[in-house]
Amino acid sequence: MQTADVKRIYAYNDWANERMLVAIDELSEEQRSRVIPSSFPSILETYTHIAFAEWVWLQRWLGESPTSPPVGTSFADARERLHAVAGERRAYLDVLTDEAIAGTLSYRNIKGDPFTMNLGDLLLHCANHATYHRGQLVTMLRQVGATPPGTDFTTFARS
Repeated sequence: MQTADVKRIYAYNDWANERMLVAIDELSEEQRSRVIPSSFPSILETYTHIAFAEWVWLQRWLGESPTSPPVGTSFADARERLHAVAGERRAYLDVLTDEAIAGTLSYRNIKGDPFTMNLGDLLLHCANHATYHRGQLVTMLRQVGATPPGTDFTTFARS
C-alpha cells in the first residue's frame, strides 16, 4: 500500500462521514436517541462511537495510547471531534511515508493490552471500521423515517 492510496481512502472516509453527519443533523433529538438495537443502541451512540474510534486510532498513530474516551457525548461533540480528527489526520498523512506504512506500530488498547501491528493494516482497519458503522447508520436512519445519504465509494469516486 502506498501513501497516495491511504490519502484517497481517508478522503473518501471524511467525505462519507460528512454526508452521514448532514443526514443525522436533520434528525430530531428523539430520532437521534431512539433505541434501535444494533452494535450501539442509537444513532447518536453509533455516530459518537465512530468519532471516538477515529480519534483513538489517530492518537495511537501519533504515539499515544488513550485509556479512556474523550469527554463529550453529544451530537455536537461528535461532529466537532470528527472535524478535528479529519484535519489532524490530513496533517499526519501529508508527512507519512511509504516506508512508515510498511513498518509496524506498537500501541496499547483501551484496556492497556500491548500490540504491535503493521501500520498499513491499522490504517485500513480504521477506515473499514467507520464504513461498517456507517452501514449500520443507514439502516437506523431508515428505521426513524429518514432517507440515508449515499456513501458508496463509487459515488465518491464519480464526484
